[in-house]
Amino acid sequence: MPQQPPPRQPTRSAPLLTVTADTLVAVDFGPRVRRRPPGPYRRLFTHPGTLAFTLANLTARLPMGMFSVSAVVMIAGTRGSYALAGAVTATGLAATALVAPWTARLVDRYGQARIAVPATLLAALGSLALLLCVHYDAPDWTLFATYAATATTPNTGGMSRARWAHLLKGDPDSLHTANSFEQSADELCFMLGPVLAAFLCGTFFPEAGTLAGVALLVTGVLAFAAQRSTEPPPRGRTPDTGGFTTDTGTAAAKSPLRSPGMPPLLAVCLAMGAVFGSTEVVTIAFADAEGHRTAAGAVLALQAAGSCAAGLCFGRLRLSGSPEHRYPWCIAAMTALLTLPLLAATLTGSLLLLALALLISGMATAPTMITNMTLVQHRTPEGHLNEGMTLAVTALLGGIACGSAAGGWMAEHLSPTAAYGVPITAAATALLIALAATPRQGRGELRDQPQRRSTQPNTPSRRS
Repeated sequence: MPQQPPPRQPTRSAPLLTVTADTLVAVDFGPRVRRRPPGPYRRLFTHPGTLAFTLANLTARLPMGMFSVSAVVMIAGTRGSYALAGAVTATGLAATALVAPWTARLVDRYGQARIAVPATLLAALGSLALLLCVHYDAPDWTLFATYAATATTPNTGGMSRARWAHLLKGDPDSLHTANSFEQSADELCFMLGPVLAAFLCGTFFPEAGTLAGVALLVTGVLAFAAQRSTEPPPRGRTPDTGGFTTDTGTAAAKSPLRSPGMPPLLAVCLAMGAVFGSTEVVTIAFADAEGHRTAAGAVLALQAAGSCAAGLCFGRLRLSGSPEHRYPWCIAAMTALLTLPLLAATLTGSLLLLALALLISGMATAPTMITNMTLVQHRTPEGHLNEGMTLAVTALLGGIACGSAAGGWMAEHLSPTAAYGVPITAAATALLIALAATPRQGRGELRDQPQRRSTQPNTPSRRS
């Protein structure tokens, strides 16, 4: 048989591209897209549960700017007396100043959810009782009694800051950002709250603002209290001293008022509250004198908007130096910028230029208050953070009441233009107090602070 030729092997063409590990490395797939690292505010909400408790707290905090305006509109609209409305709200403010620190102490002792919910429900009942007394024309003394019952409203902003301090202990940069966010949230709520209250009361019926405020407060606090994973642990009482136990097993001081540096800090808060209260009353009087009383709310909202924007920008900064040394500079900037409304009112008399001046002057408010709350956290004993921040808020409320009275007296007996000297005087007083307190605490105490931080790195009251 003839020998068959071997079968022809099929010819293979050279591969166009051999994919190996080496070629994958060598092949250029084009420019790579680099992800930008998240900003400081986005990093805050990467912690589990932070977004949920923040949204709930903002819902509960919005009514804080609604209740006073709603009460004034509701009482004055039905009883025809702004004097009665002002006296009732002042009584509620005084009751809050007395009750709020005790409520905050109970929150620290037994936990936020256990105390904040019943305290909120009691305050809500007080607001509803006030509404019914106004609606059914009850005697005037019942208005004072029912509105005083709202003093049990917990300090929702303080509870939110306490959660951030618990979650971010050991990370001062992130806690600075969180404090900045919280201050901006305060400004936003106090900017939108009065506008929302006036809209509801004017559009629907006089009691609409109070009803909406109660619904938002109860809903927000219940949702906030339900976020148990981020709640700071309660401290309880020690059977031998009656104080609070710390993580190291030692007993802390019974009250933040006894902490070194806290009394002058609260005195500064009192003076700064006078700045806020007098500015509000004087601006309303100035707008009324110019025939634009309805525009006063928008003008004051611009001041809050400037503070809110400055607070967000301040939170993105990585600051060097201690907050003790930064504090007088912030108050000095606040004092200097408060001269702008006085100049605008004196030299031009224009409400538009006054609004612009208030917008600029408000930009120093948030950095000052952020630094203030940082110092409160530094000087508050461990386990008393809610109480310490509530004392600062109480001092601010007392200053607002005093500033409102002083500003109103100056506007009525002299002129609204001259009354813009009241907030400048109050800010200068705050600056003098801060300067007098800085050398003693800023030298001796600050030199010891790094050692305390190194030995107790997880103590939230030592770091910001």
